[in-house]
Amino acid sequence: MQKATVDREAGYRLMGELAGPETVEGTLGRLEALAPGFPDWIVTSLFGGTYQREGLALRDRQIATLAALTALGGVEPQLDDHVRNSLRIGVEAREIVEVMVHLAPYVGLPKALAGLRVAAAVLGEREEQA
Repeated sequence: MQKATVDREAGYRLMGELAGPETVEGTLGRLEALAPGFPDWIVTSLFGGTYQREGLALRDRQIATLAALTALGGVEPQLDDHVRNSLRIGVEAREIVEVMVHLAPYVGLPKALAGLRVAAAVLGEREEQA
């Protein structure tokens, strides 16, 4: 059996690349104050483990994450973060929108619309800042 590889340093590097230093310091800092050790577990196991696996490019992992969070529903703050992360690594706005549209017949119109609302808010902010 192959052992799982987990690389804490790679996880924090990737988290910084995806989310930016303000998220690493701000969001993780607040979560650390509330639930000590939990942010490190998240970054290490997810970004230092799952995201480090071979087989999918980072872009593909982000698209899968957008789809999963939209399908799950009720996780708008995390979906917001991952829309931002996706844009940061080069996924185009139209592709993010198309992911949500594509999901409608599979996960239901309300969840697809909720995903589109999150995407629209993030994309609107980016236009205002430009």
